[in-house]
Amino acid sequence: MPESKLPAVGETIFTTISALSNKYTAINLGQGFPDFEMNNGLIKCVYDAMKDGHNQYANSGGSLKLRAAISKKILNLYGSIVDPNHEICITPGATYAIYTAITSIIHPGDEVIIFEPAYDSYVPNVKVNGGVPVLISLEGPDFKIDWDKVKSKVSARTRLIIINSPHNPTGTILEGADLLALQAIVKDTNILVVSDEVYEHITFDNKKHQSVLSFPDLFSRSFAIYSFGKVYNCTGWKVGYCVAPAKLMREFLKIHQFNAFSTNSFVQEGLANFLEDSAQYLSLSVILQEKRDFFSKLLSESQLKPLPSLGTYFQLYDYSAISAKKEIDFAKQLITDAGVAAIPVSAFYQEGKNQSLLRFCFVKKESTLVKAAERILAFERTCAVL
Repeated sequence: MPESKLPAVGETIFTTISALSNKYTAINLGQGFPDFEMNNGLIKCVYDAMKDGHNQYANSGGSLKLRAAISKKILNLYGSIVDPNHEICITPGATYAIYTAITSIIHPGDEVIIFEPAYDSYVPNVKVNGGVPVLISLEGPDFKIDWDKVKSKVSARTRLIIINSPHNPTGTILEGADLLALQAIVKDTNILVVSDEVYEHITFDNKKHQSVLSFPDLFSRSFAIYSFGKVYNCTGWKVGYCVAPAKLMREFLKIHQFNAFSTNSFVQEGLANFLEDSAQYLSLSVILQEKRDFFSKLLSESQLKPLPSLGTYFQLYDYSAISAKKEIDFAKQLITDAGVAAIPVSAFYQEGKNQSLLRFCFVKKESTLVKAAERILAFERTCAVL
């Protein structure tokens, strides 16, 4: 057998929790996918595209019609002019786009600054390309970035900084001041940025998403990554896109053309038509904030204490008033004894940092959330008796 490129990587926490959840028929609030139907209008757009013959290979960079629609959306949202011909690539999912961006620029020995807790693909993507992850741990409950600490971690070998806002798993967001601080750090350097913005349309409490696309100096050295699955409740379609200045996009496309080459054509045609209705994505924050607040209200009598969630599909809950167990052990107990699955936040740290926090996905039908809350409260009453 050849030597593994990722010798420390085994089964992901999502596989572990999902398998246990299935075994005990638990309500799965662990993985970030909706359990309600997606928009019938989008389904019709995609169906019509198939019927109209959009079933062969798309352009490697993606349907120009869809890229033009994205360019228009970016101008309206962020005031930035992005060339649909040379600065946008449609990809088979956002995680694919993150991998491709990292692969296109990281050489062996390059250092990559990553903030933890982090989406689980970042570190393996860096390592498989011979890069060196430089981890900066964020502290709860606010998980704010200390930019002076970031500055102290920058070295002559720093090639990339990965940011994620709205942030998975914590639900925090970056403010304009954060992006200005990042912009100042990378100025007059060769450091590039990957900005994971897949939850761009899911911000709460009147907070506005701050994109690298709104900061010209920052965008000039950035790959910005997005997901249609998170916007239109179709995570299984695996369609996303990358936006980058032409000089970076050329490198991105070199990797992309020898990997997926292109993304399914009929979905792109359907999405291009559906994007004309901006209300579909502009209303998402209101709809999902209602779900966040509904689930929080259901658990108002619980000893689980919510941390602020200003965006994403997720909210963290502190269980320290219930148990002193490690996060993975309590997450397993919640499945076996309560019938509800959540993800331990320690899984988003390379060293498994325990803070008595679980991540719950609230993007579910109300009936699902009600049943999950009932099970959690019943479990807590049992714990109190014991």
